[in-house]
Amino acid sequence: MLVKTFACAVQGVDARVITAEVNAGGAINDKGNYFLVGLPDNAVREGYQRIESAIKNVGLKMPRMKLVVNLAPADIRKEGSSYDLPIAVGILGSSEQMPAAVLDQYMMMGELSLDGGIRPVRGVLPMAIEARNRGFKGLFVPAENAREAAIVNDLKVYGVRSLTEVVDFFEGSNQLEEVEVNTRMEFLLGRQENGVDFADVMGQQNIKRALEIAAAGGHNVILIGPPGSGKTMLARRLPTILPPLSLDEALETTKIHSVAGLLGPETSLIKQRPFRSPHHTISDVALVGGGSHPNPGEISLAHNGVLFMDELPEFRRSVLEVLRQPMEERKVTISRAKVTVDYPAGFMMIASMNPCPCGYYNHPEKECVCGTGEVKRYLNKISGPLLDRIDLHVEVTPVSYEELAADKVKEKSSKEIITGVLKARKVQEKRFEGMEGIYFNARMPSNMVREICEIDSAGKALLKKAMESLQLSARAYDRILKVARTIADLEQSENIYSEHLAEAIHFRNLDREGWMG
Repeated sequence: MLVKTFACAVQGVDARVITAEVNAGGAINDKGNYFLVGLPDNAVREGYQRIESAIKNVGLKMPRMKLVVNLAPADIRKEGSSYDLPIAVGILGSSEQMPAAVLDQYMMMGELSLDGGIRPVRGVLPMAIEARNRGFKGLFVPAENAREAAIVNDLKVYGVRSLTEVVDFFEGSNQLEEVEVNTRMEFLLGRQENGVDFADVMGQQNIKRALEIAAAGGHNVILIGPPGSGKTMLARRLPTILPPLSLDEALETTKIHSVAGLLGPETSLIKQRPFRSPHHTISDVALVGGGSHPNPGEISLAHNGVLFMDELPEFRRSVLEVLRQPMEERKVTISRAKVTVDYPAGFMMIASMNPCPCGYYNHPEKECVCGTGEVKRYLNKISGPLLDRIDLHVEVTPVSYEELAADKVKEKSSKEIITGVLKARKVQEKRFEGMEGIYFNARMPSNMVREICEIDSAGKALLKKAMESLQLSARAYDRILKVARTIADLEQSENIYSEHLAEAIHFRNLDREGWMG
């Protein structure tokens, strides 16, 4: 008897329906009784042992007849253990140990344990979205993944803990309770405080201003300063002044974390902007994604959030260079012999670095012990093209004793700073209305910069002088105009004036004479 069950294969952050065709019947020959085809990997092939033990341990029988399982379409590689459940149900249906009439109305995924229990799997959210889009009546997933799948509306989601529960459901002896999540309510009520605030940072007004501009326009930032000057402390507070995630952004971010297997059993939706801080020993693959079985990397996990690169020159040169294309295109393409997948990578990058190997070059009090050549070699670890893609270069100086010891100094809190950020974002939202993929100034393409960032004759003269004295590239020219546009938006100014340009040029520290040794 031929029975079809339905599963899903995840490619990138999307899913494709897989049909598990199970045919039971025919004589057993010397090659065995179980044949699995359809480009399965080792984890899928090994599933036979789990399936056989699970079926026996829930009180059913593994049929002693020829079994052919085809995972279609056959040109897509099937990876992982999540096909155990649909294959097991197909075997039971084809051997007439359970009703098979309505199996084609449901999709199911899950790894079987030897006692018949169902273990959680990765990528359940994109599977649930595909199940709804393809018109399936319901979806069976491991109980630990149920809340994650249930944020998809108009789809019945059943969280199951054992193979017995699935069999009993189709036999009509057990009516499983649907798992329901009010997606909008979950999104609105589930936001949590970050636990950090800009009010904790004493002084550093120039750097706070730079981060306010970065948050308002979605600009990349690099902080340059000696050890202990507060670079990491400031960077970790950047998410507190970013606009809250929209529901669409939250769903998109959750999909990526679902595919990476980073969602806990109680997590149904990511509600805060991600903040990823990879160590400088990270490999190229771990940063951008990939591997023999492609998975999202750190830059995709930071999508719609912040990627913090602490001690930037300590990262390997090859790791830094692979950032260039994703920073421009906001996606990363992983190509393998049989598959090509795209992962989103629309992140804000904030980097920090010491100005030299010892950390005290240009320090107001401590003497640098590095030679001129050492400083130059250290800074040259970061290539010009990568620096061009970073809009704001900010020098961080140590906080003085007087600032630290001052009484009754009320620093601006994150809530106060984000008020101006949100106003500037509203201006940009209106400006880019109807333009797909462009929501803030940093994402403006070059052909739009000249039109939206018009400057007067005084501004042109100032920018010309800066271009000539700093020897800026065409990309850096565009970046300055974008930052100036954001500064004007923060002041609710329709036009870009010379003072806006001057402040934008001021935040190009690494272009100045003296910084390169």
